[in-house]
Amino acid sequence: MVTFLASVLIWLMFFGLIILWVIDGKIKKETVVHALFACLVAYAITELIKTFFPTIRPFQSDGGNPLTLTIPNDGTFPSSHSAVAFALSVTIIKHDKKIGVLYLVMAGLVGIARIMAHVHYPLDIMVGAVIGTAISLLTSSKHFVRLLK
Repeated sequence: MVTFLASVLIWLMFFGLIILWVIDGKIKKETVVHALFACLVAYAITELIKTFFPTIRPFQSDGGNPLTLTIPNDGTFPSSHSAVAFALSVTIIKHDKKIGVLYLVMAGLVGIARIMAHVHYPLDIMVGAVIGTAISLLTSSKHFVRLLK
């Protein structure tokens, strides 16, 4: 279960976004673009920080094996998974509270599972969540309507 939550759930969150947009119609095209843009920016920022401030992961320091589908070889701080999951969920919650709360719970599960999988420390998750949330809030006022037509 930890491996699923730490490695697969984030992809299901993206798949769910597409379903909500295409099939259900509860999410508008602009919300999808906002969410994807916020995720991309949050990912880029966390990867940039990891490049300049490399840190070892818990499984590297304790000699254990990570409980993820892939073995991460980059730095641990901050968590890109958390940043992306929270950027996605906060963007959705601004447009649809009910679905957004579900996404927020899933983002929290991704973060907790990354700790349990021995690939992140709690601080990595918290900072990733803050970055994702901040990016979502900063980019949600941008309008991409012209790009979508």
